[in-house]
Amino acid sequence: MLRRTVLKGVAAATATGVFAPAVLAQKLLKIGVSMPMTGAGFGTVGPQLKAGIQLYMQQHGDVVADRKIEIIIRDDAGVADTARRLIQEMIVNDRVDVCAIGITPTALAIAQLATQAKKATLVMSSGASATTSRSPYFVRAGFLLSPQSWIIAEWAAKNGSQRVVTLVNEWATGLEAETAFKIRFLQVGGTVIESIRVPLANPDFSPFLQRLADLKPDTAFIYFPGPQAATFAKQFAERGLARSAIKIVGPGDLTIDDSLNDMGEQMIGIITAGPYSAAHDSALNKSYVTGIKQAIGFLPNIISLGAYDGMHLLYEALKKTAGNTDGDALIKAMKGMSWESPRGPISIDPETRDIVSNIYIRRVEKLNGQLWNTEFETFPSVKDPLKA
Repeated sequence: MLRRTVLKGVAAATATGVFAPAVLAQKLLKIGVSMPMTGAGFGTVGPQLKAGIQLYMQQHGDVVADRKIEIIIRDDAGVADTARRLIQEMIVNDRVDVCAIGITPTALAIAQLATQAKKATLVMSSGASATTSRSPYFVRAGFLLSPQSWIIAEWAAKNGSQRVVTLVNEWATGLEAETAFKIRFLQVGGTVIESIRVPLANPDFSPFLQRLADLKPDTAFIYFPGPQAATFAKQFAERGLARSAIKIVGPGDLTIDDSLNDMGEQMIGIITAGPYSAAHDSALNKSYVTGIKQAIGFLPNIISLGAYDGMHLLYEALKKTAGNTDGDALIKAMKGMSWESPRGPISIDPETRDIVSNIYIRRVEKLNGQLWNTEFETFPSVKDPLKA
């Protein structure tokens, strides 16, 4: 009889909604994340992404819109076929509600899957302009290379650069960075005397650096991702070009925060355009930097911030949809959203589903024994110029 009485009480409470929030809060919302935790050239991307996700959840909790968040992370090692298999397994077997993806090759590889499954997918670390065009369910929370390259071209021309050589790695983001730079630099009256392309993961820059020295430009536009940037900087200095009259400019990846001190003092004075610096002067960013350093032991960069901002975007969209994870509903909620990030004000372009953010002109300086990208000029709310 006592058992019947208790059960009746539970039934009555449930019917009146007393227990409803608690019950709904236990309904899992699964986010399937494919990222490179290992693999040549991308080993730091995964830890940065993971730290950004975890810090946001630590600060904001793991329940949103009465849905309990569960993160499922799989290591794709930066391999496109692996990412495609992992995302398919998470959609079919783990029944994830939302997907998230890292670098450009893996993002492009899963676009068809996201579209067929109608899964809202956070693009956290792909800088290629074309990425969000591949699926209507992709939303970019990270960064774009084209606005950075466009802005540094404009800045360089206004500050004395006339004859430029471009030197980039030969893959999607490198070619897009080169294209955006050349379009804008030519528009503002500059001359690109030669475009040099280096195979991805190439370990020896000697012939390319020799060609650069022979051409004697006043400025070189450089773009290499990840560890390639550090290798380039070392060989650039070894060949004496750091003491030449050639100015080096590029997008933010060239002097990415967490690797900057390993590149050496030859990086001092290099000017880049980027959406974020660990030195960004705001209370929100100082808290963010502290949190990421405690999590992974080194400085955050735009990669971890892409994950952190991606989680904010998802949380706020879920509040709008009252926890509904339908892909179309979430994408609709995300379009046009704006907020204050550790990088400054950002928004999601409702037409392209791309990030819109400030682009900062930064100079590498040594402060208190450490190298930092110090911001000294701001271009506000820059959209992807290749989609304009």
